[in-house]
Amino acid sequence: MTTETLNISEAQLVEYSQAHNEPSWMTELRREALKLTETLEMPKPDKTKINRWDFDSFKQFETTGEAYNDLDALPQEVRAIIDVDKSENLIIQHNNSLAFTRVSQSAEKDGVIVEGLSEALVNHPDLVQKYYMKDAVSVDEHRITALHTALMNGGVFVYVPKNVVVEHPIQYVVLHDDENASFYNHVIIATEQSAEVTYVENYLSNASGEGNQLNIVSEVIAGPNSNITYGSVDYLDKGFTGHIIRRGTADADATINWALGLMNEGSQIIDNTTNLVGDRSTSELKSVVVGTGDQKVNLTSKIVQYGKETDGYILKHGVMRENASSVFNGIGYIKHGGTKSIANQESRVLMLSENARGDANPILLIDEDDVEAGHAASVGRVDPEQLYYLMSRGISQREAERLVIHGFLDPVVRELPIEDVKRQLREVIELKVNK
Repeated sequence: MTTETLNISEAQLVEYSQAHNEPSWMTELRREALKLTETLEMPKPDKTKINRWDFDSFKQFETTGEAYNDLDALPQEVRAIIDVDKSENLIIQHNNSLAFTRVSQSAEKDGVIVEGLSEALVNHPDLVQKYYMKDAVSVDEHRITALHTALMNGGVFVYVPKNVVVEHPIQYVVLHDDENASFYNHVIIATEQSAEVTYVENYLSNASGEGNQLNIVSEVIAGPNSNITYGSVDYLDKGFTGHIIRRGTADADATINWALGLMNEGSQIIDNTTNLVGDRSTSELKSVVVGTGDQKVNLTSKIVQYGKETDGYILKHGVMRENASSVFNGIGYIKHGGTKSIANQESRVLMLSENARGDANPILLIDEDDVEAGHAASVGRVDPEQLYYLMSRGISQREAERLVIHGFLDPVVRELPIEDVKRQLREVIELKVNK
């Protein structure tokens, strides 16, 4: 496959980079990545054939959106998912444009950086270069990561200096309301030693995504003894072809916890990986998925444990309805040298129709003796007696299914560490169930 299938040239990418005043290293990286797309192979997700998925086509590379002068000007869709009275740290992307930024005075005083990635490339080019596609993800990993690097057109940069605790969560909202918009968003969350931050991300649509791309990479880098909590509720239109990578690297005594509501309507490949590099580092990776229609979801949740006394925990529940299908890969990998580490995981899939499909694959890879590891996995159809019991009490079949879905997912939703993510996720689950 060559870049002839892409409706953008190297000259256009260079022009875009220069028009946005990107540093020369970023311009050159785009050019190199574009050339790599001609030779690199596509990723090979387990048990999911993507040879007919179109990862190249998009209608426009950059689709501008309206800027907002204050919170009162925000669309109702955005106001519904933020706490206007408590949103001290907020950054909004409208299609591919940075539309609104607000950072608390205390965070700014402490040297915290919260900027759109395009803005950060201008204001802090050396700092961005330190983290961009370095530890968690590489440009030449496969063709999709090269495409992402060449075509990156949005995202956010969060940096927390040593010993700084960001009091209020940082919320990043992406509003899609133009049917021509594709998203090659790149997120960097980096903390120095003994820093702490909570980050919440929301993607929402009120326009068709047909014929466009969702190619997202998030890099989360936790310095020694720092703590990062990353929450997300994704709810974009079914027309997007989705490839989402969210990865983290934790230094000694650091923690990276994930709380993910993976509710996009379209078919998608999702890779969520944490590398516990430092001794005593920890990670909890919790996610919820609801698949509908003809949607295909391939979700790999992986924690790789290099350091001693590390602790990794994976928890994910998914519900498949109608003709939807899912592959859940859970991988706990304790490397040689990771003595006294713990790796546990649980994956459960519930199918609500005869045509729905689910596949849960728990994998433990252990290269050390003195460790603790375990897994649990189940795939099954809804219990007809359970539905019959509810319907015998005068509840319709649709309402009975709704109660079953909420009951099945709630054990995970309750464990999510961010209250706003819990609230938003329950609302989005309700939207998907009632479709």
